[in-house]
Amino acid sequence: MTDSGKKTLGRIFSGAQPTGDMHLGNYLGAIRNWVRLQEDYECIYCVVDLHAITTFQDPRLLAGHTREAAATYLAAGVDPKESILFNQSQVPAHAELAWIFACVARMGWLNRMTQFKDKAGKHREKASIGLYSYPTLMAADILVYKATHVPVGDDQKQHLELTRDIAQKFNSDFGVEYFPLVEPLILGGATRVMSLRDGTAKMSKSDPSDYSRISLTDDPDTIARKFRKARTDGEPLPGEIAGLKDRPEALNLVTIFAALADRKRDDVLADFAGQGFADFKAALTDLAVEKLGPLTAEMIRLKDDPGYVDGVLRDGARRAAAIAEPILREVRDIVGFLRP
Repeated sequence: MTDSGKKTLGRIFSGAQPTGDMHLGNYLGAIRNWVRLQEDYECIYCVVDLHAITTFQDPRLLAGHTREAAATYLAAGVDPKESILFNQSQVPAHAELAWIFACVARMGWLNRMTQFKDKAGKHREKASIGLYSYPTLMAADILVYKATHVPVGDDQKQHLELTRDIAQKFNSDFGVEYFPLVEPLILGGATRVMSLRDGTAKMSKSDPSDYSRISLTDDPDTIARKFRKARTDGEPLPGEIAGLKDRPEALNLVTIFAALADRKRDDVLADFAGQGFADFKAALTDLAVEKLGPLTAEMIRLKDDPGYVDGVLRDGARRAAAIAEPILREVRDIVGFLRP
């Protein structure tokens, strides 16, 4: 049940890192869907600042990035009265349960995590322990609230499986049926948005080229310039999606258009079949400006009111802690810790 007493289909936990400008991929791939989930689920949404510091963050910027991420959630339609919105570091239960789970998880499990290999790259020995053990904190984020569902993309499925493994081993080790085996929530409306410079790579804040992504704070002229420069090919647009096989950049732009318009990709292609990319990019720019303009304006308004955003996060942290702390007390009892 939510604070309003509404019957729900379960409890959702999800979050994103505050590591710079939020972009179109964050919005279409996650945040827009979080808004829709509020109708049927009890939703807990988190700015995961503890995860952010697995790689060094400038302390002078981190607080501002945290507020910006929260402002993005709010501007997109996350309702702080209907859902819980907070930043992770304000609820210490996350970190404590992560340590307990680090003692439950096995090295072999973490060694198989492909995302660590991708992020650490060739300099694995120089990566932080936090980056390596990131999945145990993610498991704690979810299970400290006994969440029943987590909306996931392809790159998070392995971590969610690890969360289930940790829950199962904890229950088995201590002879309890305590933590639920959380279920993935595969969203039909989630869109995997790729880089505007490389249709085989996911749109990312870490890409050195600003032209690889549409930031949610971009003005209309910047959006137009980025779409004009987006990589495409010399072939005209086909009449159906099958014609975009082996054309990743073209597929990406059509996918973005369809997502912003809430239409099927085949229907979009039917409108532009046989045309080149100049007209298509112009139409995509107009659509993006129309859909993102109100979101950007509200983000800017909220960023100019940090006191309000901080108040939302504090209230959300209080409500989140009210759920997490009793669960953590029970975990301490199960493990055998003395009560203070």
